[in-house]
This record gives sequence, C-alpha cells and structure tokens, in this order.
Amino acid sequence: MANAFDLQEELQALQDTVNYLIENKHDIHSMEPAEMDSLLQQAVSAIAVSSEAVSSQDVFDILRSFLKCADAVPGILMSKLLDVIMSGFAAEVDAAAHDVDHEDQQACAAHKTPIEMYAFLLNWSARSAEKVNGPDEDAPAPVLPKPRKGRGGKAAQTRTASKNKAPEWSWKDQVVPVLTLISKVLKLKTSKIWTRHLCPSPSPPPDNFYRCLTAPAYHITENEQYMKSQPIKLGIYKVICLAVKHHGHGPAAQTTIIQSLQYYEHLSEPMAECLNVLLKEFDHAQLGDEILREIAAKSFSAQDTKGPRNFSRFLTQFAEWAPRAVLKQISLLLSHLDSESYPMRMAIVEVIGCLIRELACSEDLTSDAHQTQKQLNGLYDLLLERVLDLSSYVRSKVFTVLSRLCDLPVKFPKQRLAITRAAVSALEDKVAGVRKNAISLIVKLMVTHPYGLMHGGLLGVQEWEDRYRDVTKDLQKTEKALDDTLAGADAEGTDKEDEQEADGGVDEEPSTAQLKKKRSRHQKEDAEGVMDVDEEDVDEEEADSIMDEDEPEPSGPEEGDGSGDVDGEGTSSLKHKSKSKKNGRKSELAMAALTDEQAALAALESNQLLHLRLRKRYYAEALSFIRQVEEATQIIFQLLGSTHKAEVLEAMEFFRVAHEYQLDSAEIGIKKMLHLIWSKDNSSMSEDGKELKGVRSRLLDPKQQVNRIAKNMVELTYDATLAELTSLEEMMRYMMDDDQIHADVVNKLWQVYSSERPLPKQQRRGAIIIIGMLALARRGVVQDRVDILLKIGLGPMGKADLILAKYTCVALQRLNGSAKKVKGSLLDKSVRLEMDSAVFRKLQEAIEHPCRSREWFALAEQAINTVYALGDRPEVLSNTIIRNLTRRAFRRREKSATPVPGERASLSLSSEQDPEGMDEDPPQSSLALISTLPGSAQGTSEGNPAKRSDDTGDAFELSQLLFVVGHVAIKHIVYLELVEREWKRQKQEKELAEKLARGAGDDAANKDVEELDQVAGNAEDEIGDRIAAVRETELLYGPDSLLALYGPLLVRICGRPDQFKNTTLRSVATLSFSKFLCVSSQFCDSNHHLLFRILETSKDPNIRSNIAIALGDIAVSFSTIIDENSDELYKGLSDSDLVVKKNTLMVLTHLILNGMIKVKGQLGEMAKCLEDDESRIADLAKLFFTDLSTKDNAIYNNLPDVISHLSVGEHALDEEGFQRTMRYIFTFIEKERQAESIVEKLCQRFRLSEDTRQWRDISFCLSLLPFKSERSVKKLVEGLPFYPNVTPKARSNKAANKPDSELNEFETVLEESRRQGAEDQAFEKRVEGKKAAAKKRATRRTARKRQPSADEDDE
Repeated sequence: MANAFDLQEELQALQDTVNYLIENKHDIHSMEPAEMDSLLQQAVSAIAVSSEAVSSQDVFDILRSFLKCADAVPGILMSKLLDVIMSGFAAEVDAAAHDVDHEDQQACAAHKTPIEMYAFLLNWSARSAEKVNGPDEDAPAPVLPKPRKGRGGKAAQTRTASKNKAPEWSWKDQVVPVLTLISKVLKLKTSKIWTRHLCPSPSPPPDNFYRCLTAPAYHITENEQYMKSQPIKLGIYKVICLAVKHHGHGPAAQTTIIQSLQYYEHLSEPMAECLNVLLKEFDHAQLGDEILREIAAKSFSAQDTKGPRNFSRFLTQFAEWAPRAVLKQISLLLSHLDSESYPMRMAIVEVIGCLIRELACSEDLTSDAHQTQKQLNGLYDLLLERVLDLSSYVRSKVFTVLSRLCDLPVKFPKQRLAITRAAVSALEDKVAGVRKNAISLIVKLMVTHPYGLMHGGLLGVQEWEDRYRDVTKDLQKTEKALDDTLAGADAEGTDKEDEQEADGGVDEEPSTAQLKKKRSRHQKEDAEGVMDVDEEDVDEEEADSIMDEDEPEPSGPEEGDGSGDVDGEGTSSLKHKSKSKKNGRKSELAMAALTDEQAALAALESNQLLHLRLRKRYYAEALSFIRQVEEATQIIFQLLGSTHKAEVLEAMEFFRVAHEYQLDSAEIGIKKMLHLIWSKDNSSMSEDGKELKGVRSRLLDPKQQVNRIAKNMVELTYDATLAELTSLEEMMRYMMDDDQIHADVVNKLWQVYSSERPLPKQQRRGAIIIIGMLALARRGVVQDRVDILLKIGLGPMGKADLILAKYTCVALQRLNGSAKKVKGSLLDKSVRLEMDSAVFRKLQEAIEHPCRSREWFALAEQAINTVYALGDRPEVLSNTIIRNLTRRAFRRREKSATPVPGERASLSLSSEQDPEGMDEDPPQSSLALISTLPGSAQGTSEGNPAKRSDDTGDAFELSQLLFVVGHVAIKHIVYLELVEREWKRQKQEKELAEKLARGAGDDAANKDVEELDQVAGNAEDEIGDRIAAVRETELLYGPDSLLALYGPLLVRICGRPDQFKNTTLRSVATLSFSKFLCVSSQFCDSNHHLLFRILETSKDPNIRSNIAIALGDIAVSFSTIIDENSDELYKGLSDSDLVVKKNTLMVLTHLILNGMIKVKGQLGEMAKCLEDDESRIADLAKLFFTDLSTKDNAIYNNLPDVISHLSVGEHALDEEGFQRTMRYIFTFIEKERQAESIVEKLCQRFRLSEDTRQWRDISFCLSLLPFKSERSVKKLVEGLPFYPNVTPKARSNKAANKPDSELNEFETVLEESRRQGAEDQAFEKRVEGKKAAAKKRATRRTARKRQPSADEDDE
C-alpha cells in the first residue's frame, strides 16, 4: 500500500466524492448501527496495535468507507472514527519525531506514507464531519414522564433525564483538537522524512502534504459561527502561520486569503488579525507585503459592492494592527484613492489616519526626524484633498479620521489650521452627514487645541488680540534695543579697526551685520502688520541661524575679540612708545570690559528676541484658529434649524463647548438653542434640556455649584429678545417639571432679588425673571414670598427701576397658576384675592406714581394684567385708577401767562433724571390740546396765552391715561369670558347636585331630567347672550360706563393728527383705539375706516406696525367687518418698514392658516414676499406656503389667481422673479388630477390673452407641471387649437435680431404632437373596435356551449 498511495492523486479524486473508488468498499448504508460498530472496531483494534496499520489496505478501506458514507453514520460512531484517526495520526507523528531526533534516515523515510494517509483521512474528516447529525437533531424530542409529587420527585426526574440523555455529536467541539493536532504535525521536521533521493517525483511531496494539512483550517474559516470562537480562531492562525513560516506555504496562503476576502464578508478582520499574528509572533512580513501588493494591483468598479467592502475592512484592520507593514506599501495602495469604488477610497483614508498616528506616536530611533515630518505633511495633504471627494461617505470618513487624529499627543499647528479651514468649508456641504461630522471635528479641535499652555486655554478673541498686540510692542522694543547695542558695537569696532589697520586689522563680526539686516526686515514686517500664519513669521532656518549666532557671541569677546584687542593695544603701545604707559593700560582695560558687556547684552537680547518672535507666531496661530471657529458659528447658527436630528444635536454640542471656552459668539448660540424647546420631537426637547444643563452646570452637583448656576441663569436674560425670553421660559418650566433645578438654586435667586446691597440692575431683573419662569411649573416658588415681591419690586427699588417692577408683576401673576385651559371644560383652578389685599394697593401705587419714563407703559400693562389675573372684582380697582389718572391729566394747572418755559423746564428736568424718557414735542406743541368740550375754542386759546392754561394739559399724562383705558377695555373682555365660564360652571355644579339628590328614578323621572337638560342648554345660551350684550352695548355705550367717556376722545385724537402732534400721544391713542375696536362691533363698524386711514397716512412705523397686529385681533373678533375690507390687510406687505412688513405677514399667516379670513385674490401678495430682499421675510413666506400646502387644495384653488396677479397688472413681478416664485409654488402641485386641471386652465389662457409676456409666463408654468400621466399630456395636446393664435403674434412681436429657429422649432413640435395624437386616437379606436368584436365572439361561443348542456338537462 505504501508504494501504491499517491497523495496528490487521492486529493484530486476526492474532489468528486460520489465517484471516488474504494477497492474494498463496505456498504455502510445497508448496515445496522451494531454492524457499523463491529466493522469500525476492526480498524480501531489494528491502529491501537500499531499506528502504521493504516497502511494496511483493509484498515484504510474501512476508514474511507465510513468517511464516504458519513451522512449515514451515527454521531457516536463518527466521534469514534475521528478519535481513531486523530489518535493514530498523533502516535505516528510522535514516532516520526523520535526517529528524526535520532537521525535514523531509513526509519524516517518509512513514516512518509502513513503520515500522508493520516493527513488525507483528517482532511476528508473535516469535509464530512458537518454532514453528520447528532441523534437528537433529527429525532423528535422525547416526551418526559410526568413528575411525581412528593419527596424526591424533582431529583428522580433529573436522574432519569440524565440517564436517558445520549451523548450528542458536535463537530464544533472537535475543531480545536483537530487544529491542535495539525499544529503538532507542522512542527515536525519533515526535511528528513521527504528526502530528494527517496522522492524521484519532480514536485516535492511536502507541497501537496501541507495543502492537505491546512485545508481543514481554511474550510473551518468559511463558517461564520466558528470564527466567533476565540480558541478556534487562534488555532487556525497558528496552523497558517506555522505552514507559512516553516514550510513555504506563503504563495498558497496568499491565494487562499485573497479568495476568502473576495467571497466571505466575515473573514476581513480575521485574516487581518492572522497576518498581524504572523508578523508580530512569527516575525514573517513577506506574506502581508505580497497580499498588500496584490490588493493594490486590483481594480474595483462602482457597481461592485461586496468585494470592495471586504477588502476595505481588511485594509483598515491591518493598518490599525500593523501600520508599519502598511506604510511600506502605501505608495502602491494610494492608487485606490482614484478607484471608482468609494469603499476602497474610504479604506485608504482610514489607512492614512492609522499611518499618521503611528508616525506621530512611535519612537523609532532609526528614522530621520526630517523625513518623518515630510511623510506626515504628505499624508495630511492627502487627507485634506479627500475633503473634496465626490462621495459624501468619503468626505464624512475624512472628518471622522481627522477627529480621531486630534487626540494625538503631538499637535500639528499648521495642519490643524488647514483642518479647521476644511471643516468650516464643509459646513455648507449639501449632505447632512458631512455637515454633522464637520461640526464634530470643529468641536474636537476646540477641545484639543494647543493654545492652552500659557494662558489657560480660553478662546476669547479680544484677549488674544491684546496679547498679540502686547508681544508685538515688546518685540519692537527689543529689536530697537538690540539695534542700538549692535550700533554701539559697530562704532567701537570702527575705532579699533582704525587703530589696528596698520597691522592688518580685525574683521568685523559677521553676526552683527546679519542680525541688523534681519532686525530691519522684521521691523518692516511688524509695521505692515503681518499676521499670516501660513507664511510663518520666523521660519525654522532663520530660528536656527539666530540660535547659532547667539552661541558664539558671549565667548567671542573673551576668547577672540577681547584677547585680540588687548594684544592689539599692547602691540600698538610697543610700536608707538606712548609717553604715559599708565594711562595706556587703563584705556586697554576699559575697552575690553566695554566689549564684553556689549557682547553679553547682545546675546541676551537676541535670545529674548527669538522668544518673542515665537510667542508672536504662537498668538497669530491662535488668533487664526479662533477667527475660523467664530466664522463657523455663523453657519452653525443656521444648522440649529436643520431637519436632521443628529446634525442639530451636534450643533448644540458645539455651542456647549464653545461656551465653556468662552468664544464670543457662543452666548448667541446658546440663546438660539433655546428655541429648540418648541420642537415637536420630545427627544430633541430632552436633549436641549440636557445641553442647557451641561452649559450651565457643567454636569456637576448643583449643591456645589449653586452660586454659579444661579448666576448663569440670570445671565441668560441679559439683552434677551422677547422670543428668547419666551423660549427660555418654556425651557425653565420644562426643567422645573423634570426636577432638574435644585431648591438651593431657587433660594439663591431669591437672595439675589431681595439683596439690600446695591447690585447691577440687570442682575436683580434677571433673578425675578427666572423666578417668574420657574413659578410657571410650581406656583409655590412665589406663593410663600409675596411680601418680598411687594417690598422689593413694588417698593422703592421698583419705583426706581420700572423694568424690575414690571417683571415683579409678571411673577405675581403666577399666583393664579399656569394650568392650561382645556377647550370645552368649565374647570377653573385659578386663585382670586380680595380687593383689599396689599397686592392691589401696591399695584395702584405703581401705576399712579408720577413718572415720565417710557418703561412706565410696560409696567402699567403688566400691573393691569396682574389686577385682572388675581382680583375677584378687578373693575373696581380699574375704575379708581382711571378716575385718578383722569383727574391728574385734566387738572387745572396754575401757570403764568407764558407757561411754556416753566413747562419746558420741568420736562427737561425729567429728561435729565431719566435718559430713557419719552420724546417730547417741540416747545410750540409740547402742550397738546385735550379739551373735548363743545364750547372750547382752541383758536382763541392759541391767540390768548392767558387762557391757554385752562385748556391745555400735559401730553404725557394724557398718554398714560389713554393707555390704561385701552388696556382695561381689552382685559375686561377676557374677564367677561371668565365670568361667563364661572356662571356656567356654577350652574353645572348645581344641576349635578340635584341629579345626585334625586338618584335613579323611573322613566318619567328620566324624561324630566332630559327636559331639564334641554332647559339647561337654553340657559347656557342665555348666559352667553347676556355676556355678549354687556360687551356690545354696555362697555362702550352704557349710560353708567366709564369707558364710554373715552371712546369719542380716542376718535378725536386719532382723527386730528394736525392738532395732536405729540408722537407719544398719537401712538398710545392709536393703540388704545385699536383695542376699543375689539370690544364692540357697533363701535368697530362706525370707526374702523379711521384705522385704515391711519395705516395708510401715518409716517410712524410703530403706529403702522401696531395697527397691523390690531387688525388681526379685530378680524378674529368681527370677521365680517374685516372681510369687507380684506384688501387693507395686505397693504402692510408692501410697506417700506421691515417690522411692519414682518408683522403683517405673521398676522396674515395666522389668520389664513386658521381659517379666520377667506383668501380671495390676494394670495399673490403673499407670494411676492418669496422674492423679498430680507431673508427673514422670504423665510416666513416659505413657511406660510409650506403650511398652506397641508390644507386641502388651498394652493391649487388659488394658483390661477396667483399667476394672474404676478404676471400682469400693477402688481406684476419681473420675469425672472416670476419664474423663481412659480418654481417654488409649483413644487406643491403633486396630485395628477390637479396637474390635469391646471394644464387645461393654462391652455385656455393662450386664447384669452393678448400679451406676449403672459404667454411666456403661461408657457413657463406649463413646463413646471409634472406630466406623470397620459391624461395630463392628453390635456396639453387637446389645447393645440389655442396655440396657432400665439405663434403668429409672437413672430410679429419678436425682436428683429432674434432668429426664427425657436418659433419654427415650437411649431414643429406642436405639429408633431398633433399628428402623433391623431395617430394615437386612431389606434385607440381600432383597439377598442377589436376588443368589442372579440367580446361579441366570446359571448356567442358561451351561448353555444350553454345550449347543448340545456338540451341534455331536458332529456
């Protein structure tokens, strides 16, 4: 058998297992398990006697028969078969190793055939083992007997189950022993077993032998589950590494690994790890190099997805584990940067990142530092080039890699600045993922920036500019001092040269002239303000030259210059024979000392100069970085409004970090972040709260940070807009509800508010603002400290600071609770106080306190709000306040015949006390006429100064009165609604109590209850009618109404601007007049035209803006009146003032989207806002149309009117603007039926229109429609009769210099479409005719078949 067995032939034959021939084959399929066991026992017995028994033909055939029929072999016998093969193989290997150690050449050669046969059987076993199933895998699970009850029942059941449980076959359990055996075989010295003179075959047998041995290992790798086991992986790695290292298996392993990477996704990381083990533990790098070279030579197409992903993961993992090995082949791998497959480009990007990390962190003493730096620069350049890659995945990967590189201990200032520039540029990328990673990179750059070594790391631009300016000044002073020192040295050197010229002289120091030249050049640069970081202020060569020059200067005077000078002086004295030798020696010593001092000073200043220059460059780089980040914040502001959640969260993280590093624009970003609290995504709201908490508390224990947290909360209110305060209020409410604000923080805020020490006004204001916000969630925050609010906010401090008093009133309103009113519910949890409470007394004092500040109006508004929010009878206090203010405004003033100077003196005094006082009229109009009596003769008062004091009053006091009157009117409407709800609630409770008292009665009682319910409903209607009547007839027209006295006064002041010229009075009167219009429909119907006239004629943008807002409220209250004058609502859209335009647009958006007004033909005015120069107006208009598109057919129904409005007439846009507007609006036309109808309508307009501009506009609109269905195209073709009228006129109106080609082409297309349409219609008719004929034939055949069957039934 030994001479007959050929391993190569057997392996080749084994490829076709079915047709594999066995000389003495045993029919295993027909045997019973007992017969199989008996047959296998023969082979076991023979091999147990001698491992070489496998050479016996009978034993070998038995083993091969079992392996060929492995699918029929039970698991127990398969385990036994594998055990006998492995034990025999191990014994044979041990015997061969013993003979090899004893160098018995003949005995070693005898082991060749048994070892090859065992290797063949083991190879076959690995292939066949997975076909064998354990006994429990195919058979159903045995039914366990029902456990008995009582003592020992559970234990007996467990013992029975363990007895019945048969051992299961599992190939996975045998894999590790098999791999261990193969590794043992590979450690055998086979060179003495396979010798050349014993093997006449041309190809050495070990090649086939090692392929046979390693094949099971490669076969096991194909199973993903096996590769998840660490012992199995390590066994495979050991087999492959031993074969490659000691037996020349490299080429075969290379081929196998490449194929594995190509076809098996799960082998990318394991193969990289195997090569790393081969490199690190077996010191064999050739296989890894060859595989990298082969991968570099491959080309991948864009359509191939599986292969490139596998190779990319392999390269990435191998570069992480063995970067030095990849670095040797990087020049070849870089060819994949131009690959069509983006996964390969991503892999090379990650490989470059690994190489940079390796070069920057490794301490390789054999490499040149300059060469390493050059490599790093090149690799960074390659990464930055990939920022412009076509694939967004590659661009994202670049930023991810750069972000990881920022954590390196080695900082690369020049590269970091380039990275920052690239990241800032990528913030405008069209892909959200790229923008997100760019923001993440900027955050990482800030966290790891290298500019914190000297000054703590904060990034305030002003501080760094001051440092740069200071170091520039110091540098200029040092250069000047050094120049002076060098100039003195030159002068002394000149004297010495004159004295030594006779003896050949001493050359001037080369460093002196060189340093002077460089000083002058740098002075010139400083004068020009050079701060370019790319062109560094001090390059490396110059720094080296300066340092080189600094070294010899101190020693020069001692060794060279000083001794030379002394010798020179001595020689001169000997030659010239001075009369006084004593004086000569003194001069020599003085010269030497002076030279030494100058040299030392020059060296010191030179070192200081180098230090200052390096500091200047350091500051310049820091400033460049800070300015780039500040530039990025302007873009990240916009990204806070992104629709991609991950991008928004990353932007929030950026502003959190920027705030910690004190960037100037971080505070603005934090305030903009507050608006995200209104996001509909609850997760975004919670993340916003976490980010804000991280910004304000830095995630530390609140008890340790109480002062700073309170301070930071207060600072959020500084210079905050109304929108920012509203968002901050919602955020504080959310955080208070979520128990994120500690009680100590609230106490600290109260302490700041009530402090007796003189605090900044903003700080005390901010404290009460935050307290009021927190009280929204819990009224107990202010409920127990009302006395403090009255003492501070409405006391002397409040009178001195009206803004503080205003927010104190807001905090008092929180006593009423903040529970949202449920629509249709009569439940009211509000708290009402008696009118004799100290709160209302303080509020009355605050309103009536004499004051001429513009802040009084805001205070009065909130004070009245507080009265109506807390008082059980607010009208009583309101009447008192109005009467008192009326007496003050209309009181008789005792003045001289010429009262103007005294009045002006008092007004100027008040202005000096309050720099924010209201603007007053010029002297001749400062005393506005306020008399409304019929007998008052204003003309006479103007002519007679003595009577003016009786008919005139203070305009500001009248303004205060009118403001209170107007606000009381509007608040009383709200109060009446509360009264109506309270009456209904009381009535409902009374009826409910009656029902409960009656209990469940008979049917008659139930009928009575139903009748009572109907009566109750009628009673509720009566309550509503009664309240409406009070509002309509009594508030402004009742005989006992106080407000009724001021309606005519407001009408007169608003209607006579020529008499009442005070701007404050007119503004307040118009505002109060607008509020009166919301009270009564009768008053509104009589006077609303005056409001429209003021809107049209007023030159004050504040008045126009207030009217625009008031019209919205009037439209809600009395829609029928506004519908008749709806065109007036849209006039504000064409106003020249931005605020008026914005308010008008917002009001119309609210009214239209909520269905409060009907849109007729004015939607075109809203569309014109899409082309507004102000981005905020355009954005609001886009938001309006986006929300309008969600309404049913709203845009579709008004689209023809919009086109007409914007195309022709006085409101028409220019052609380019029309096209941009229509291109945006037509994006909302998505339904096919809408497109069909619009095509038909637009085609008909060709016939009705005579304007060529309108033809072009209609044609452009037709081109925007999505012709998704045949019906749309059919409608377009059916409109062909309307087009012939267009082209002749277009040809006649065409410019002379324009060719006819466009019109000819248009006519050709129309004719072709018409002809094609006619052909299609004819074809359609033919098809319909054939279908009808076929249907008739089918009907006839069916009738014929039915007739014979009916005849048979009759028979």
